Amino acid sequence: MRGARSAKWVAIAAVVALGATACGGGGDDDSKGDSKAAVDPNGTFTVESGEPQNPLQPANTMESYGSIVIKSLFTGLVDYDESGKITYMNAESVDTQDSKTYTVKLKPGWKFHDGTPVTASSYVKAWNWAANPANKQTNSFWFSDIKGYNEVAPESGKPKATELSGLKVVDDNTFTIELSTAIPYFVYKLGYEVFSPLPDAFFKDPKAAGEKPIGNGPYKFVSWEHKKAITVEKNADYKGTNAAKNGGVVFKNYSSPETAYEDLKSGNLDVITQVAPKDLPVYKQDLGDRAVDQAYSAIQTIAPAFYTKQWKDIDPKVLQGLSMAIDRDTITKTVLQGTREPATGWVAKGVLGHQEGAAGDVTKFDPAKAKELIKAGGGVPGNAITIQFNADGGHKEWVEAVCNSITNATGVKCSGDSKADFQADLDAREAQEVKSLYRSGWVLDFPMNANFIRDLFGTKSSGNQSGFSNKTIDQEIAAADSATSLDESVKKYQEIEKQLPNYMPSIPLWYYKVNAGYSEKVSGVKFAQDGDPILTGVQVKK
Repeated sequence: MRGARSAKWVAIAAVVALGATACGGGGDDDSKGDSKAAVDPNGTFTVESGEPQNPLQPANTMESYGSIVIKSLFTGLVDYDESGKITYMNAESVDTQDSKTYTVKLKPGWKFHDGTPVTASSYVKAWNWAANPANKQTNSFWFSDIKGYNEVAPESGKPKATELSGLKVVDDNTFTIELSTAIPYFVYKLGYEVFSPLPDAFFKDPKAAGEKPIGNGPYKFVSWEHKKAITVEKNADYKGTNAAKNGGVVFKNYSSPETAYEDLKSGNLDVITQVAPKDLPVYKQDLGDRAVDQAYSAIQTIAPAFYTKQWKDIDPKVLQGLSMAIDRDTITKTVLQGTREPATGWVAKGVLGHQEGAAGDVTKFDPAKAKELIKAGGGVPGNAITIQFNADGGHKEWVEAVCNSITNATGVKCSGDSKADFQADLDAREAQEVKSLYRSGWVLDFPMNANFIRDLFGTKSSGNQSGFSNKTIDQEIAAADSATSLDESVKKYQEIEKQLPNYMPSIPLWYYKVNAGYSEKVSGVKFAQDGDPILTGVQVKK
């Protein structure tokens, strides 16, 4: 959402709770403060957003701005209910006897927005295309569990195949997935939008399809005015259970959350997904019942760029010390107005396997111990650090507070390294141009701890942009993935998390919350476990 959206990278500073569905748009219109005003089923509304980093291809979206659009246009095999359990969407069933071979049966009658049928081949062809390194999809590694991936995308040398041998079409509505090794939680991964189907038209011109995507979801693509807005409209022929209760959505680009908030108050924006730190003290008073304050499954961290000279061979004690120099309690209570909760580990709340205190003492504020650890680890090279962040996400205030805390506690100089927008921030990370550290917010792709460990800290994982690599962690990830049951896999990942303080792949800061709001024009506004508004459930008043 990286994710890495491999999970989803979080663009914003302000935004946890298994008590909201990840996708569903159905349900009663019971949002607090909603009036009984007449509803226009064809009415459209606006949502605060930003420019997606990449073309709108399901396997090429690793950040929140692109992900929210992709999820409106595509519906995959499964989703999750309020308790994190699997719910079937385009799939009628996903069965396995051994956690290695899965049989997928599709609900018949589904169509893409161009009128062509969604079939088993729509999934198999899409996944084969996305896995092929020649197509340069940022999330291609998500297909590495499937048998034949190493032949399609070898670590070295030329590919020996162009298709994953583990994917087989049985008939129009059935296909099988054979993994290289058994993974007891694989069906959870299928809820991530990277596993969406694609129509035949996509493969004729993938580049054009990224500009004008054709999906099978509750909304159809209308237009993309770059750096300004993306517009989608209701898919009247949609077969899913989460059909839109409105006529469409306009995702409006904003250069700052402050500007979006002013537009919300003046009636020029309907849904804001974040409230800037400066507005947190007043937004509940301003919006009343239209203010949103709830938990969601995301975490804010600071990650070292391990490929730089500064961090390449660093002793983890130095990073432990920097972590203990951060006064999370004070920063979350003051700068962030109590809208965050200090993190005690690397896995966000609300997902299977979350555990309190996994980081041990390294997330506790202790200036004396911080200085001691930094000294014992050989000191911070250059005795100065920078923290890269995107200027359009409301991060400046807390980055400055973190820097002040580190400097006051340890004497290490610290400053923010601002990038103009989220796209520029992500581009710098992918190009390995981060100078020192970067803020690394992450939101779930599927509700299990593996998504916050394997997909961020595995050496080959697409969500690993820091260059962190550890053979022991890689081996233990492989062991957790090959566990005989879901429960055993979760427990093994919990053990890995408890070991992370010894390696410090990143510095946990705090768990996210949704601090958002909506206009008087709309009702039924709710936010999902991934922090996004549930677009299909929004109703527009006449």
